[in-house]
Amino acid sequence: MNRVSFLLGRLLQMVVVLWVVATLLFLIFRLMPGNPLVAYIDTNFTAEMQQTLLRQFGLDRPLHVQYAIYLGNLVRGEFGRSFFSREPVSQVMWQVLPNTLVLTLSALLLAYVVGVLGGALLAARRGSWTEAWGIPAVLATRAAPEFWVGMLALAVFSFTLNWFPSFGATSPGSVYPNWWAKVVSWDFLRHLTLPVLTLALYLQGLPTLLMRSTMLEVMDEDFITFCRMRGLPERTILLRHAARNALLPVVTAFALGIGYSIGGNVIIETVFSWPGLGRTLVRAVAAKDYPVAQAAFFLIACVMIAMNFVADLLYTMLDPRVSHEQQ
Repeated sequence: MNRVSFLLGRLLQMVVVLWVVATLLFLIFRLMPGNPLVAYIDTNFTAEMQQTLLRQFGLDRPLHVQYAIYLGNLVRGEFGRSFFSREPVSQVMWQVLPNTLVLTLSALLLAYVVGVLGGALLAARRGSWTEAWGIPAVLATRAAPEFWVGMLALAVFSFTLNWFPSFGATSPGSVYPNWWAKVVSWDFLRHLTLPVLTLALYLQGLPTLLMRSTMLEVMDEDFITFCRMRGLPERTILLRHAARNALLPVVTAFALGIGYSIGGNVIIETVFSWPGLGRTLVRAVAAKDYPVAQAAFFLIACVMIAMNFVADLLYTMLDPRVSHEQQ
């Protein structure tokens, strides 16, 4: 019963937070100064033509009526139409969201595999030159601005060595029978490499330091001492017992990392001109394409809130010592 109450409480919190986010997005874009269609309306448009456009997009109605329509459409998964392309916003989102998911998941998997192994190595070599050089190197990659690392990667590997493309997800004119054929193509993988490596270089700092810190705590536990008393090899103790028990916070951090990375991919996608959700969001805000910007912000918020819920769920499932009442 405690688990059911916990899940229902978390789900209710998710709904409330999503409603607050949706309301804030509605108010922010509606209350901004200026006409939302200022970049869309031609200077030769008459007042009657401008009013017709406002009526067409539903912007001539009172604010509370627009809000009611907005919430109703949101519940049905409808985000309206783009002010500029006139395409359904949901269609625009589905065109770019898969690219963002591929970029994010690829970078996260690479970062956490390297981070878990690197953190375990740093913990095992505590006090050695490996730790003395490894920790500053990890901190440096974590502190380096993503846009600077991305521009450096483009300058070296794209413009100087010409190893990888400098923009986009595929070469101009490339046509594929379906999305899966595009993702597994060599052309797509070449375009994906630099953004993934740049993002993974930044993301690996958290799992590396988290794994090292947790491993050092686990190494002082009584069951590790008991394993040594049994005469188990140090390698077996580190990998089978210490590392396995130290993975819990890393697993939950991975779930949170999916949400935060999708929301933070704006810089990477802009630097590498990657056709993803972050780049679409930046372009929509700059062009005052409110429906597209609202949908992009809302999808990012949905992913982040959902991943927070998954992290809570994983933590309670993987560690039976954690009680729902304490959370």
